[in-house]
Amino acid sequence: MSEVERVGLGHCRNLEMRKEAVIGRYRFYTADVFTDRVFGGNPLAVLPDAGGLSEVQMLAVTREFNYSESIFALPPDDPNHTRRLRIFTPGGEIPFAGHPTIGAAHVLAAVGDVTLQTETTSIVFEEAIGPVQVKIRGNAGQPTFAQLTAAQLPEFGPEPPTTEDLAQVLSLAPADIRTDGFAPQAVSCGVPFLFVPVRGRDALRRAQLDRGAWQRVLSEDWASDLYLICQDPEHAGSDLRARMFGPSMGIDEDPATGAAATALAGYLGVRDDQPGGTLRWVVEQGVEMGRPSRLHLEADKRGNDIVEIRVGGSTVMVSDGWIHVP
Repeated sequence: MSEVERVGLGHCRNLEMRKEAVIGRYRFYTADVFTDRVFGGNPLAVLPDAGGLSEVQMLAVTREFNYSESIFALPPDDPNHTRRLRIFTPGGEIPFAGHPTIGAAHVLAAVGDVTLQTETTSIVFEEAIGPVQVKIRGNAGQPTFAQLTAAQLPEFGPEPPTTEDLAQVLSLAPADIRTDGFAPQAVSCGVPFLFVPVRGRDALRRAQLDRGAWQRVLSEDWASDLYLICQDPEHAGSDLRARMFGPSMGIDEDPATGAAATALAGYLGVRDDQPGGTLRWVVEQGVEMGRPSRLHLEADKRGNDIVEIRVGGSTVMVSDGWIHVP
């Protein structure tokens, strides 16, 4: 082989190496969701152009960020929709989640992939649960608040475990768990959660997940992840305080859980005596983790039936960069 041929071959190899590097290089943004300040709320990684990534790669990227969820945006199947979204926790892919949906809407609008032409812009994301409608409020072309409409109305699950068993799972006394009209109940608006009302902020603060008891009591249940609530909020304007333990998703504790909030609106809505109209609640979550969050819930009732649920909040951009995926 001549010197010219060797140089040419080396040049081609360098081009191929650069091409491979470009193919495996993906833009990402991180944002804090359900908060108006950096380092509050629930952190999220968003890859706005995730075409070419396999499911295995998406899970690897999610575990690299190690947030509760990461979200991967792809071209929609229906050209009338905005994006197709795939949502992953460190434990695997899930069909729907609120904080990634809200966060993705904010990020795509903030970087110009979604144009905000009016005070409120409506978009549709394709998720595994189905089309999810999102409204983005903006000011001077930048997003300030996003609100999703649940794609699925509440589904109520089987009877929960006994109060004694739940108390063991949560390292609480049975007396800490309410058994009145706000008794534990499993509800899903796409992702099942077991709602466990406790008697005040002190009980909420003391709760700790006992993984051995969880494995025995809940790991095989219809709703194996827990959302604890109390009607004893700390901050003005809030109606409830909450914590979420998601061992089946690989999440020790979540600072803000939109999928649980949609189901919570169903849990609360059927217990409200108002026979119609719109019910509203503000939930504070993540305080015990040092990441305070505020989730805004709405449920429309027609007679005694819940006909629509919405969850919204603010988001703050935090960082951006490139991730190299082999």
